[in-house]
Amino acid sequence: MTRYIDGFILPLDRNQVDAYREHAEAASRIWKEHGALEYCECVGDDLTPTDETDNFPRMAGASDGETVVFAWAAFESRAARDAANEKIMADPRLAEMMEKSTGLFDCRRMAYGGFRVLVRA
Repeated sequence: MTRYIDGFILPLDRNQVDAYREHAEAASRIWKEHGALEYCECVGDDLTPTDETDNFPRMAGASDGETVVFAWAAFESRAARDAANEKIMADPRLAEMMEKSTGLFDCRRMAYGGFRVLVRA
């Protein structure tokens, strides 16, 4: 069975990267405990716009002083992802994390979606 991926992209104030790392490390433990096979959060490093590559900052709506976080969690299947997300959303540690992260990033500016794997090498 092919893995299923939840993907996220969000803008983040460059001054908040270290605080966000702590948030992401805590989130990774919750996701993995509830069934994620892999959990990865990446911060923009080479996002210098060119004629072809200004898409991530634009997609994320990043403004001056912001970078982009690109993240994903891998699951065994969509059914496994659905079951895991139900547990993740009900986990009281997530609610506590979200309270603590107020002001760290704007959830309304985050894009999220589920993806079937097309190619995995």
